Amino acid sequence: MEKKGKNSAFSQIGHPDKNELKKNFEKYSETRIHIVNDLKIRVEQILSALHSSAAVNARIKNFDSYFSKVLRLLINGVKKPVITDLMGIRVICPFIEDITAAEDLIKKNLNVIEREKKGHYTFKEFGYESTHLLIKIPKEIIAKHGNPGSDIMEIQIRTILQDAWAEVEHELVYKAEFSPFDEPMKRKLAAINASLSLADIIFQEIRSYQRKYSKEMGKRRESFYQKIEESTDELLFSSAQMKIPDPIDRPPPGYSEEISSIDDLLVNALSAHNESRFNEAISQYTKILELKPYNAICSIIYKHRGMAYFACSQYSEAIEDFTKALDADKKSYKAAYYRGVVYSVLRNYSQAIDDYTLSITINPYQPFCLFRRGQAYYHLGDYPQSLADCENSLSLEPGNQAALKFKSLLQEKLKM
Repeated sequence: MEKKGKNSAFSQIGHPDKNELKKNFEKYSETRIHIVNDLKIRVEQILSALHSSAAVNARIKNFDSYFSKVLRLLINGVKKPVITDLMGIRVICPFIEDITAAEDLIKKNLNVIEREKKGHYTFKEFGYESTHLLIKIPKEIIAKHGNPGSDIMEIQIRTILQDAWAEVEHELVYKAEFSPFDEPMKRKLAAINASLSLADIIFQEIRSYQRKYSKEMGKRRESFYQKIEESTDELLFSSAQMKIPDPIDRPPPGYSEEISSIDDLLVNALSAHNESRFNEAISQYTKILELKPYNAICSIIYKHRGMAYFACSQYSEAIEDFTKALDADKKSYKAAYYRGVVYSVLRNYSQAIDDYTLSITINPYQPFCLFRRGQAYYHLGDYPQSLADCENSLSLEPGNQAALKFKSLLQEKLKM
């Protein structure tokens, strides 16, 4: 981004005086370093609000690069060029969606005076753009370090792959002033650019899917744990019968049976699960298993389907699925824990303790599993062991109010 302006280093006919330009340029070099480093810290603070972690790099233009740019602008008809990217910040984002978010944060916190989509379109059909912002350097930073020779600096925002392409293209084509005449060479460069563009799009699609999957998983866990709590009377399991949900599931608007990938099936199953359409969720989990995925995936799907069966109070089916999950993945401590929960609901406390112990053996750092095992010991009358589990649970999660209340009950039982 360049602007026309007065410059004493240009003669009457517009020829640059290189020595004078260099003298003026170097007079502010040290100041520019301090200012750009301060701006880098400020931009990092601004972008800390992003969901993804963006890399922030600072740079100042050296004189040779500056002078080359001045000459290019003169050739292109700019009589008295002013270079506005003597100082620059580059923001490198993991995903395409982060570019807009980063730009919005910068606009909100800094004085942006110009925005431009910019790129070197050597091969226009696959040209990569990056977002360039011109900002006014905050007055307090100039007051702190002094005059840098310009009160404007540039911020570039790109994805990681856009930055990789820009760096390579800059060296091979733009900086070297090279334009390949050989058609195979042109096609190769265009293919690389297209591949990087496609990769950026795919990464964004994966990121969006991951976010949707995580959201559905969080809802599913919440409903599962709520079912566990509803199966207890705070500390002791209630004898009241659980309500079995209506077995008639109605698909959501726009639902289609033509779902081919495991990812799509799983998100659809989780959505149905979260909306208490348990029969539909079980059906979708079953379809995934019929695709015969590898063992680690099978273990996850059996675990999800077992949770859906549990939600329907189909406890024998839930136990069977949690067992299959463990068979497919011996380290699935959650499957062991969930099976223990089902046995606890069925008042089979000895078997529940065995499963909780198996889960804790695989992963010792589970406050809720320790708490549940403590409850099972309580029902068997083993109050000392119950208290030990309760205290270990509280050491991992000191703020668990249910465990604190349970500990008080146990201390009363033991007359402590």
